This record gives sequence, structure tokens and C-alpha cells, in this order.
Amino acid sequence: MSGVVEVSELTAVPGVQPRQLIVTVYGLYARQSGGWLSVAALVRLLGVLGVDEPAVRSSISRLKRRGILLAQRQDGAAGYALSEQATEILLEGDERIFGRHRAELSDGWLLAVFSVPESERQKRHVLRSRLAALGLGTTSPGVWIAPAHLAEQVRHEVARLELDGYVDLFRADHLAFGELAEKVSDWWDLAALQESYREFLAARGPVLARWRRRRTTPGEEAFADYVLALTDWRRLPYLDPGLPAELLPAGWLGAEAAEVFFALRERLASAAQDYVGQLRLAAG
Repeated sequence: MSGVVEVSELTAVPGVQPRQLIVTVYGLYARQSGGWLSVAALVRLLGVLGVDEPAVRSSISRLKRRGILLAQRQDGAAGYALSEQATEILLEGDERIFGRHRAELSDGWLLAVFSVPESERQKRHVLRSRLAALGLGTTSPGVWIAPAHLAEQVRHEVARLELDGYVDLFRADHLAFGELAEKVSDWWDLAALQESYREFLAARGPVLARWRRRRTTPGEEAFADYVLALTDWRRLPYLDPGLPAELLPAGWLGAEAAEVFFALRERLASAAQDYVGQLRLAAG
């Protein structure tokens, strides 16, 4: 499994780190130009986010070791490009991160059933980690569940990791027994997810309120706030598989958090894009 880029490396985790900001910047601003950014531009962009140059270079080295970035020179300038695997994962993630799919009960469920020999337990660990990273819940050891709309994502990820020989995927309906809403709360840690949404709202809600009071959208500020918001946001759609609304607890904050993120995106994305374009030209 060496050399395989992990989905979890390209989704943010609590406590934003420089390498996660770098992945966000690459995902937003490098792919339209072949996935490449100069070191000079990256240092300047991360400086706007409060990351100093040594931390940027250290994080780049770590991303390079993990197969996410590749060292390249363009027109004499030192820089790094996204690897093919990282580009593929980011492209797949666009639908998950920027989509707003909520399953219906009538859609049914995806079951992922796997059995990995003890002699290959490392592959078992990798498989469990990937299924969790895609937002699947666990019904019992070796049986994972998700809304059926995630079937293609799961199929593709398992095949990409060359673990398809250990997994069977099924579409299913819940027939009996017990209340499905109670089952769902056992299969997923909804309390932890709710807390993650609450933290997002506490951090980004005031930012949106501040922008709504302003008439102009300065590019540098837009860039900083949008990158930080997206870095906070992009892990949440992976933790949340888009469960049917009627199965979620009362007072669920997922919809409110999504409204805040997409409102920030609408307000900030264009100005941030213009700012990065100008900075890249200046940095060379």
C-alpha cells in the first residue's frame, strides 16, 4: 500500500495545520493551471493565512513524502505540482464538498461487507480507515453502511486501493427490527458530528455576519476567510454521509452550517480568485 495517497490526507482534521491549508490552496487555485504553484507564490499566499515560510517549506516536504506534491520547475521557477492521485481525489471530492445531497429513505442503503485474513491485517486497517473517511457507519464488525448514493464513491475508492478482492457491496432496505433512527445513532457518532457542526458555526458564523455588514470585498481578506472556511468545512461532508432528514436528531445543525459555508463561498470566492491570480503574476 506504499505510495497510495490517502483520502484523509486531503480532508481537513480538527486543529488546522499548514499542510491542510496548502491542500486547500492547491485544490482551489492550482488545478486550473496544471496543478502547479511556485514556491514563491505559495509562501506569499500562506503568509496571508499567518503561516511563516519555514512552516510552509516543512509542510511542503511532508506532502511531497506522502505523494501529494511533486517538485517541478516551470520557466526557471521552483515549485510543486499535485500528483496524479491527489488530483483525482480532489476532483472526486468536489462533488462531496460542494454538493448538498441529502438522502431519502426510499433511496435505500449501501452495505459494504468485507473479510480480510489475519495475515493481511494491515490491509484490514487501511480498508476500515478508508470506509470511515468516506463517512460509512458500522453495523457490526466487517459490515459497514451508508446511504445508497455513496455507492459509486465507495466502489471507486475500494478499487483504487486494490482491495476489491476483500469486499462485497450490496444495496439494501431496512425491513426490521427496531426504530431506524435509533439504529442510525448507533451506527454513526451523531453527537460528535453535531459538535463539529457547532464548532464550525461558532468559528464561521461571525465571519459571515461581518461580511454581510460590508459593501466591498477586498481580495486579500476574501482569500484568507474563504480558505479558512473551506479548510474547516471540507472534512464535514466526509463525516456526514447525508443521512435522511427524518433520521437525524432534533435541532440538527448540518443544514445551518451548510448555509453559512455556501453563503461565504458566494460572497468571497470570486474576489479571492482574482486576488490569487494577481499575486501569482507578481510572484512569477
